[in-house]
Amino acid sequence: MALAQTGNRAHAVSAPRAATDTALWHSQALMPRVRADECVIVKGEGAYVWDEQGNRMLDGPAGLWYCNVGHGRAELAQAAAAQMERIASYSNFQRMATRPAIDLAERLIEIAPIDDGKVFLGSGGSDMVDFAAKLARRTWQVRGRPQKLTLVTRKQAYHGLHGYGTSIAGLEPNRLGFGPLLEETARVPHSDAEALAALIAERGAETIAAFYCEPVMGTGGVILPPDGYLRRVEQICRENDILFIVDEVITGFGRVGTTFASERFDLTPDVLLTAKGITSGYQPLGAAVVSRELWEPFWAPDSELIFHHGITYSGHATACAVALANLDIIEREGLVARVAELEPLLEAALLPLESHELVKEVRTGVGLLGGVEPIEPALGDRIAAACIERGLLIRTITDGTVQVSPPFVVTDDDIEFIGATLAEALDAVAEAA
Repeated sequence: MALAQTGNRAHAVSAPRAATDTALWHSQALMPRVRADECVIVKGEGAYVWDEQGNRMLDGPAGLWYCNVGHGRAELAQAAAAQMERIASYSNFQRMATRPAIDLAERLIEIAPIDDGKVFLGSGGSDMVDFAAKLARRTWQVRGRPQKLTLVTRKQAYHGLHGYGTSIAGLEPNRLGFGPLLEETARVPHSDAEALAALIAERGAETIAAFYCEPVMGTGGVILPPDGYLRRVEQICRENDILFIVDEVITGFGRVGTTFASERFDLTPDVLLTAKGITSGYQPLGAAVVSRELWEPFWAPDSELIFHHGITYSGHATACAVALANLDIIEREGLVARVAELEPLLEAALLPLESHELVKEVRTGVGLLGGVEPIEPALGDRIAAACIERGLLIRTITDGTVQVSPPFVVTDDDIEFIGATLAEALDAVAEAA
């Protein structure tokens, strides 16, 4: 095992792995490539992870945008174990519930930017996207306007990969090859609010149920909203009686320097979708906070309406217990404020890369989120590989964009290391061309 030097850091670099095979079918993967170079992560501590070869790497994407409080938090393991010793979980169908699910729902309505909300729980972000789609359509049916069916999203939007999420995807590769999907969907350019207004004028507001919006588009390439865009699309939805669904699966729980991006951008969703950072990835969990106008018809004392939706692990007690402990850490350690402090440091580390010959655009300046898009998508994987060789674990997303979204526990030096390592990786790829 050789020792490589990167800036003022030394890290172990193992010899290349021999070709292997695997029984595990990886998500969103070209499997012939995986078979030859599967990377197995075995340990995490703080902002760092280790692979089976002993390589220590700064976790640039925080797992999959989610490890907000960092790896190896014994407090979260202890919360899970304590809950499992009492009861690991129990169904919350019909009148049943567990105390952690109730407590988490109450905690979320206290901190979410929706007055007098109610909370529906699931197993992750994709669950919540499908929940919101069904709730939107059911809402208009209950209101006597069943023709309002169409779900509108933005080009390059990602809203999970369940049935509805696949149907409304703005990333076309995620929609291809599956045959007919949900027909009543539409997509508009991602940063043009008036394109939404034009679509509504063309289709008719009486046909459109809801508009889904990520405050910062994640998997689509870390695309930041133009000034005024988010407030304008919410206004358009209000003027046309269209539900405004804000997908904060990535941005929720501090990623943009406020607890929710809706706070930072002054938004009031009809439905707020969350997951990922709710447990920092220590347990699979998703939540939707629903406004009074949507939940009230189902909760009125004389109501005979049932919302026929739910999954086995909705409100899983152990996942909810971990979420509560995770939120305690975020609050106790002031991690949301810490993200706000790190925001200009990350921007300063990444923006100089825009002058590199291989870089098309750098997108940063909102919390701990950044994207470095190369001039050619194929370069992204080569840049990521060069980063990994230098002790920075990185993944690529749409158009080969390098995703930067580290855990909130990174140090100032870690942020500097991210920028310096990306610069070295870009130089190495350019020299090898």
